[in-house]
Amino acid sequence: MKDTLTFDQLPEAVSKIQDKLDNIEQLLLQRQEQPMEQDEIMPVAKAAIFLDLAIPTVYSKVCRKELPVNKRGKRLYFYRSELTEWIKSGRKRTAEDIKVEAISKFSLIEKKPKII
Repeated sequence: MKDTLTFDQLPEAVSKIQDKLDNIEQLLLQRQEQPMEQDEIMPVAKAAIFLDLAIPTVYSKVCRKELPVNKRGKRLYFYRSELTEWIKSGRKRTAEDIKVEAISKFSLIEKKPKII
């Protein structure tokens, strides 16, 4: 536990707190000035690198409407965040996920008495 400050030590402590607050404010301002990587717009070549696919594969996925794309004139553009969501949407469920889902669905089903 820290020592209790005396009245004579208060001005120095307040000065240290003010310096720390100034540092925090500068860090927050620097962070706001940096562009968000998630909203980065990418052309086809950069999207292909990001997805680790060949450029013709990207074009074929766009043609089959498998990839989220923005078109301006003859050019295609991709948002990094949309491509990340597309990748996440292809996640395969684990056996444990399937088991938990099955248990929860069967527990909701009420057993109806058989009419004889």
